Amino acid sequence: MYNIKKAPETMSARERVIKTFAYEKTDRVTVGYNANPGIDARLKAALGVSADDDEGLFQALGVDYCGISAPYTGPRLYNPPPGRKVNELEGSFSRWIEHGSGGYWDICDFPLAGAGDAQFDAYPVPDADDFDYAAALETAKSYGGAYALYAGGSGVPDVINSNSRIMGMEDMLCHLIEGSPAALAFMERRTVFQLGMLERLLDKCKGYIDFVWLGEDLGTQIAPMISLKLYREAIKPIHARFAGLAAAYGLPSIIHTCGSSSWAYEDMIEIGINGVDTLQPEAVNMSPTYLAGRFGGRLNFRGCISTAGKLSFGSAADVTKECIETLNIMMKCRGYHFAPTHAIQDNTPVENVIAMYQAAHDNGRY
Repeated sequence: MYNIKKAPETMSARERVIKTFAYEKTDRVTVGYNANPGIDARLKAALGVSADDDEGLFQALGVDYCGISAPYTGPRLYNPPPGRKVNELEGSFSRWIEHGSGGYWDICDFPLAGAGDAQFDAYPVPDADDFDYAAALETAKSYGGAYALYAGGSGVPDVINSNSRIMGMEDMLCHLIEGSPAALAFMERRTVFQLGMLERLLDKCKGYIDFVWLGEDLGTQIAPMISLKLYREAIKPIHARFAGLAAAYGLPSIIHTCGSSSWAYEDMIEIGINGVDTLQPEAVNMSPTYLAGRFGGRLNFRGCISTAGKLSFGSAADVTKECIETLNIMMKCRGYHFAPTHAIQDNTPVENVIAMYQAAHDNGRY
């Protein structure tokens, strides 16, 4: 059985996260966690945590924050084909795909691929009133201040990725470029729903939520997915509405951006986004050195520990070395949240995950 020796703490998790967003000195870096089910189960077993005890794992790793959401209570809106799983808030379908280390739910079918105007107009979108916000408040209260709490997530608004799961990536990008009225009207309905749900959640849980998490996949490994011009015309105004909502509640916002995304960061700073997440160091202009030199002190950074590199394919010693190097660069400008770039993959050796989090506690002290 493994044991992670955590760094001495003089702050609560909530205080640590709030001060990190403000670029103030903390006792140690904040710690985040995302993992696929297979490695999550093996990690819990290695740490002596029961399979259903997420909070026990958070305590063992020293994780500082968790999300708050309201359960959906509305009618069933979507009917997936046989053998498919449906996202009840999005209407996208997925199928289970086995692989050597486990499996995953892969998006498929794309119900609005090739859709005409009438299909876009008819496709349902949830009502922001159909959620149990009182239950979300009770969940927030139940943590008793043990964690910093966030609302939202990497799928909010995630214009490109979330809509592509419904209509396919090629259709999605074509609709954006061409300005297709019916498709854009459908995207706007989804934006209004997400904004409404987020606002009701922030209002109900006022005083408990500490930051807002947003998302948008903007880059491949080697280049932007779209032009800066198209981002400014079609996506940035939507991001501004979400960042503005967070600011209206006095909360910082952080946005998940996959791949080579730093080309959009100046625009994100302009509209009031406070931090960026994922930060795949192998992508173009996404290394810790580049990000810290270009945006340090103006954006919080979360991630930079690649799930596609040493963590999956190196040794524990390789992982420790990479984590120390990243910490040494990112901690100088403060505002750094230690975390994997994405969900830790099922092919990752458990000893590498242990090494990653031990490195944070050993070397992430201010």
